[in-house]
Amino acid sequence: MRNIAILFITLFTVATSCKNNEKETKEETRMERVVAAHDELMPKMGTIGKLINTLEQKADSTAHGQKYKMAQDDLKDAYNYMMDWMKGFGDRFDADEIMEGKTLTKEKETWLIEEEEKVNIMRNKINTSIANAEALLKEESDD
Repeated sequence: MRNIAILFITLFTVATSCKNNEKETKEETRMERVVAAHDELMPKMGTIGKLINTLEQKADSTAHGQKYKMAQDDLKDAYNYMMDWMKGFGDRFDADEIMEGKTLTKEKETWLIEEEEKVNIMRNKINTSIANAEALLKEESDD
């Protein structure tokens, strides 16, 4: 939690100190959005893990069990997407670029646009898979 607070303070300081350079501010704003999306989604990884385990007990080869298996597969896909995204993002950007607002090269500016698109896909995958799994489990408990 302390590291997240430090990250937000750092990002805010960098963003407000560079207002004279509009292009730089746009890059930082995009980086802030990407990092904020990650920070919003990361706590949901525990929820995904719990739901996967709960669905594991209900998934089987019957038609009824296949609903649980599909929901579980969607959760696993969302989880893996997040893990792959974090590795790829970490490979593309260093800590100073992410946390200190270090100026990006033209190539990295393009990459950051791609990463913003990926993080939006990731948000959708995670939120949708959790909502679907929770609805399926609620439906079962209502029966």
